[in-house]
Amino acid sequence: MMKIALATKNDGKIREILSIFDGSGVELLDYRDLPPYDDPPEEGETFLENALAKAKAVHEATGIPALADDSGLEIEALGWAPGIRSARFGGEGLSDMERSMKLLDEMREVPEEKRAARFRCVMALYPAPGTRDGALVTEGFFHGTIALEPAGKNGFGYDPIFFVPGRGVTVAQMPPEEKNRISHRYRAGIEMRYLLAGRIRKNSNTTEHIED
Repeated sequence: MMKIALATKNDGKIREILSIFDGSGVELLDYRDLPPYDDPPEEGETFLENALAKAKAVHEATGIPALADDSGLEIEALGWAPGIRSARFGGEGLSDMERSMKLLDEMREVPEEKRAARFRCVMALYPAPGTRDGALVTEGFFHGTIALEPAGKNGFGYDPIFFVPGRGVTVAQMPPEEKNRISHRYRAGIEMRYLLAGRIRKNSNTTEHIED
């Protein structure tokens, strides 16, 4: 069975990725299963640069392939900000809710019809099976709008203020299993799962395998 290190210490992300890969035949190891490592600084200018940097750093620390994602909230009225700076929006040390409330304050004059937003996730697996220094990369989007006020207690990050018009609720009001079927991370992750399955079937000459 192939082992992959999850290059994140965010328990919410870990739960979602484990759900996506459930039954895949891959053994995912989180930071509690791995030797201690320092989080690499997120100095990239794109989600892809940050995802690759995290995956490479954890691979170097553990010696096994690492799967990382970089994700964030993009809001059309703010020029698609905060984007790659979503986790640092408003400054260091803020809670998820404090960050969400600061964002709502910045958008208090934006009318409902101009509050379009999307979550974006870029996933990178490094190194990819069958390569010495290559990566598999996928991307997923989740479209919605910014609510006028927070609602719901599920999820994490900006979920309480991300409204999904087709369902009439915020992401934080959805059961976790519903979010995990439609989210940006699900869409990037399920593509990664199938790309990885095909790569292993093509390149492996061992008994390691992944089922789709």
